[in-house]
Amino acid sequence: MGTIRASTGDLTASTSRTETINGSHEFKIGGYSLSKGIGIGKYTASDTFIVGGYAWAIYFYPDGKSPEDNAAYVSLFIALASEGTDVRALFELSLMDQSGKENHKVHSHFGRALESGPYTLKYRGSMWGYKRFFKRTQLETSDYLKDDTLVIRCCVGVVKSQTEGPKTYAIAVPPSDIGHHFGRILESGRGTDVNFEVDGEVYAAHKVVLAARSPVFRAQLFGPMKDQNTRCIKVEDMEAPVFKALLHFIYWDALPDVEELVGLNSKWASTLMAQHLLAAADRYALERLRLLCEAKLCEDIAINTVATTLALAEQHQCLQLKAVCLKFIALPENLKAVMQTDGFEYLKESCPSVITELLQYVARIGERSAICCGHEIESLDGDVNGRRVKQRLH
Repeated sequence: MGTIRASTGDLTASTSRTETINGSHEFKIGGYSLSKGIGIGKYTASDTFIVGGYAWAIYFYPDGKSPEDNAAYVSLFIALASEGTDVRALFELSLMDQSGKENHKVHSHFGRALESGPYTLKYRGSMWGYKRFFKRTQLETSDYLKDDTLVIRCCVGVVKSQTEGPKTYAIAVPPSDIGHHFGRILESGRGTDVNFEVDGEVYAAHKVVLAARSPVFRAQLFGPMKDQNTRCIKVEDMEAPVFKALLHFIYWDALPDVEELVGLNSKWASTLMAQHLLAAADRYALERLRLLCEAKLCEDIAINTVATTLALAEQHQCLQLKAVCLKFIALPENLKAVMQTDGFEYLKESCPSVITELLQYVARIGERSAICCGHEIESLDGDVNGRRVKQRLH
């Protein structure tokens, strides 16, 4: 006879969590001496306070709660003051030491194992506390009573349980693809209403998209000083691949593939594009693009490009990128090699004040490094005959 086995099928799971919702209340009782003689079983109550969705109150009995104690003890209780059945809770009642020594008298459920679990209050008016909380004669000569005032602090932890199962009703929402749709519009060329001539190349775009993304384009296309001829706006001092990359970001909200743009797949080409694109981002007030370029340049920092990146950071107020470049150049193992690059000559010519900052960074590396590099750095104040270096993207 074959064995029949139960099929597990799809496994479902759920989790039950039990925890406390905690809250505290401080109850000051002034004129303690005047409350004596109120009568056994008579109390002074605090204002109600809410914890875990229930109202609570502190009850203080100056002459005690139980007749058999003959008013020798004060009694202290916490009571459920709102409607509720079988409310489970942890409690802590503290009589505060007012001498500054913090020798408080504390009775607590918290922080210890409870054999029978949390206390259960069956109905409104149910109490937990102590009939013989403190002997009156001792209380009246203690540091708990100051200026005829007692301070009582109560902490309540209402026990709540909940079971969580699989959310079979959840609906997956895909990430936004608005950039993809705008990018496809740019690629199709449909509906374009403005052209840009850049370094001999012409690029078509949509005025409203450019204006929505860039305040500079918005002023240029729709402002009071807008260009009158939008059939073809000429863009000066920018290379065609850089403007194409700028349009790509405006529509796609992402950096383009450098290899597709310039036909080169190298770290140097990627860094050069990021440098030019950072300048373009600053020019057209595209803050997110500027930060993306800064992050890219920070990741790809290298001996042969760091000086030009530093000059760029100085010119476009990229403070974080500038700090990274200065620290990189100032390292003893990098300084001499960087100083021998064409980019460093360009840095000295275009941003002479940065050289002073660089010297300060070198000094911070350590006295030994500063001395070792001193002879090379002395030449920075001499005449500069080198030409301005501006590499192009082909």
